[in-house]
Amino acid sequence: MAPNSINPLADPVAKPVALEESAFLFSEEAVAELEEIATHYPERKAACLPALWIAQREYGGSLTPAALKEVAERLGISYTEVEGVATFYTMYNLRPRGRHHLEICTCLTCSVSGAYDVVHALEHAMGIHLGETTPDGEFTLSEAECLNYCGAATVVQVGDKYFTNITPQNCISLLDQLRESPSYTPAMLADSLVKLHTPGAGFKGGGSYTPEDLG
Repeated sequence: MAPNSINPLADPVAKPVALEESAFLFSEEAVAELEEIATHYPERKAACLPALWIAQREYGGSLTPAALKEVAERLGISYTEVEGVATFYTMYNLRPRGRHHLEICTCLTCSVSGAYDVVHALEHAMGIHLGETTPDGEFTLSEAECLNYCGAATVVQVGDKYFTNITPQNCISLLDQLRESPSYTPAMLADSLVKLHTPGAGFKGGGSYTPEDLG
């Protein structure tokens, strides 16, 4: 993943708050997942990446200071170490996203296939610009680095699903589809990635998909 481009002066991560363990939001299942994942690393801090995915799911799709604090406490490392990892990668959300986060690939193949025409059509339809969220909290619009699906440009990632061959003509129907769907949210994306780190979890499903979908 590319380094996070967030300007720390414009969009700072607040300092950790003092929390009692009773204020933590990890469910019993989340704690069990973290402990299982940690056994596969030589030291607990090496599990920081999947731990942040767990936190992003448990905290509703974004990493609040409290979420970073909980990861630090559960891994036995400093808040600064966790913050450093979370702010380095663009895959972690340091502020709330819309219920559906549209990440549009604007790298070479998608660009020559009209990716920015799709961006402009979506901006016009939603009344926002790249990096912004609609006032109703339904959509966030972002650019993404190459999504590695060049044969189906333009590609839009929404949560844990790729939508392919998106054009200025059909992107509006994509918005209509997403408005009616409870799936493909930032929290479900995080859940899918947590399941990838948990042995056997794929058979139980995860994210937006049922076991039948996975099969």
